[in-house]
Amino acid sequence: MSRILIIDDDTELCELLADYLKPEGFSISAVHDGEKGLQRAVSEAGEYDLIVLDIMLPGMNGFEVLQRLRSQLDTPVLMLTARDEEVDRIVGLEMGADDYLPKPFNPRELIARARAILRRTKDRHDRSASPFTPETIRVGDVELDTGSRIVRRNGERVDLTSVEFGCLEMLLRAAGHVVTREQLAEGVLGRSLTAFDRSVDVHLSSLRKKLGHRIGEFERIKTVRGAGYVYANPSRSEKDTALK
Repeated sequence: MSRILIIDDDTELCELLADYLKPEGFSISAVHDGEKGLQRAVSEAGEYDLIVLDIMLPGMNGFEVLQRLRSQLDTPVLMLTARDEEVDRIVGLEMGADDYLPKPFNPRELIARARAILRRTKDRHDRSASPFTPETIRVGDVELDTGSRIVRRNGERVDLTSVEFGCLEMLLRAAGHVVTREQLAEGVLGRSLTAFDRSVDVHLSSLRKKLGHRIGEFERIKTVRGAGYVYANPSRSEKDTALK
């Protein structure tokens, strides 16, 4: 049974979610205050498989809770945001949230998002525990180690969230070729994109900031309108240029 900690001051919503989630095989705990929610998550580290965190909380808001959580725990976090506050979603993802869900939402959608995050987390843990052969993927100035899950640019470590790491791995493996937004969503988020869903774009924007926008004369992660993204492959580009 997957264990979920809900940190939200809306007691009626928490009760509603518990009614929906428990029959689906989830164990639910709810805290209605940011500071108390943080204390519960940290003091019971390892007890929860997922934290559902609202942004608008009394005392300590969701962003501060997330920031402190990420300095101590790697438990997946699904953030609840206001429907029209796109900036909140962007900030939450950049701070390390695994996904977001705008309010109001259908509880079935929360279940789907929770299962996608938990499935992705399980796959990562299974992979790290299995006797697979780690790889080191190098493209240009970036090196990604699939075993240690460490990324370096020009030899210096770059700290990425788990979702950013997954996006980068997919892009590096296909360097020089288009990877669609749908492929990134399915492969990394473990779910299909919904209408007006910009989560993939936000993660890619954060990657650009952390890795730098260019590799020499090339745009590092290029947006191909209507298609997806291409990670620059300088060596391939040089060969293509030489053939022209």
